[in-house]
Amino acid sequence: MIKVVIIEDELLAVKKLRRFLEQLNEPITVLAELHSVEEAINFFKVDNEVDLVFSDIELMDGNAFEIYKEVMPHCPIIFATAYNQFLMDAFETNGIAYLLKPFSFERFEKAWHKFKLFYQSAPQSNNLMIEKLSALLGQPSVKKPYRNRFAINTANRTYFLEIADVVFFNAEEGVVFAIDTQGKNHLLTQATLKQVEEEVDPKLFFRINRAQLVHKVYVEETERYNKNALAIKLKTHHQFLITSQSSTAAFKDWIEK
Repeated sequence: MIKVVIIEDELLAVKKLRRFLEQLNEPITVLAELHSVEEAINFFKVDNEVDLVFSDIELMDGNAFEIYKEVMPHCPIIFATAYNQFLMDAFETNGIAYLLKPFSFERFEKAWHKFKLFYQSAPQSNNLMIEKLSALLGQPSVKKPYRNRFAINTANRTYFLEIADVVFFNAEEGVVFAIDTQGKNHLLTQATLKQVEEEVDPKLFFRINRAQLVHKVYVEETERYNKNALAIKLKTHHQFLITSQSSTAAFKDWIEK
């Protein structure tokens, strides 16, 4: 029997995971549904006999990586989240797959098959499974090439904006601008902020809300905006930018690294 734990604070997402698990038609038991960082830490301190964890990242009381800093389950983790900026962090833990919501059963099944490769290679030994997992994740891999500059097209010419000179990206009314150190707006050819986010280094850029992606180098200070959000002061920009409630905890962790 494959023992699964679900860490997720949205009821519909839990129901979807359970439905997909049932569709696999495998001997699976869900040991627990955990809805918060605190609940998950308490669970894993007592019960570590788990084969697989499905984990959201943004939970009601914080970021799921707070769990894995406190106590790491001795099994693979499949992350299921609406945010793609945590990809590198996920694979620095026991993460073996990253499902970006909303995901299909086909993508879910691929992640499951990946887990089964680990599980079948060491079905009687969690320690051996983790050794194999660590060895695989520790293998050198080809790093994704991130942009060093953007080509900016105008009516008469094309010029180039260095990524080091971008203070933040801003999306408004269906277009995306890069704002430089002089406060000038540069219209990008990328149609969405998500596309820009995927092309820049996540160690340098963080999406603080639906419309803005900031460059770490230019973050001068932060202050409390309200209970669940921060106001960000940039070195070259007078206007404060505001984090969304869902991104605040992750931003705090990111900005200190």
